Amino acid sequence: MSQKIVLASGNQGKLKELADLLMDFDCNVVTQVELGVESAPETALTFVENALIKARHACEKTGLPAISDDSGLVVKALNDAPGVRSARFSGEAASDKNNIELVLHQLTDVPSDERSAYFISVCIFMRKVDDPCPIIATGIWHGQILLEPIGQFGFGYDPIFYVPTHHCSAAQLDPDIKNQISHRGLAMQQLRRALQTLI
Repeated sequence: MSQKIVLASGNQGKLKELADLLMDFDCNVVTQVELGVESAPETALTFVENALIKARHACEKTGLPAISDDSGLVVKALNDAPGVRSARFSGEAASDKNNIELVLHQLTDVPSDERSAYFISVCIFMRKVDDPCPIIATGIWHGQILLEPIGQFGFGYDPIFYVPTHHCSAAQLDPDIKNQISHRGLAMQQLRRALQTLI
């Protein structure tokens, strides 16, 4: 019988990516949304702490092992913003479009060669609410911020994130390719290797 695991996220784009990355794993992945669990408040100052908060909250509410992800965009020219506030950069009820517009506005006078950025993802697997040693995996994806949005795939800041290795935006990548090379893909690959010894 496969292990039931709850995904601690309410972000639909993120849920789809995480579910796709775990699709061939011997586990039954359900989302906290399906189980009626509301998202935990992300009050910490780091990606690791926020991911821990989310995983622990999902474990506590469901009694199941949990996988969480906290991720965001870090732009050097913006003093590492949006950072942990990536999803709420332009306000608590921010849309992806609002957040993208604010980043581009703040980078208005910044030339292309000074628009370096990276996505970071911290994925955590927690066996139970008082797990003394959760598995923590990290993935980083380097790129640059474009002058305008391009592409139709992905979500979040993907349309303005230029991927030098593929000469396109993250939103122009085929989803399967993105899952192999993205920050979340890299973190999940690391997490999968660790999970193979547990599940």
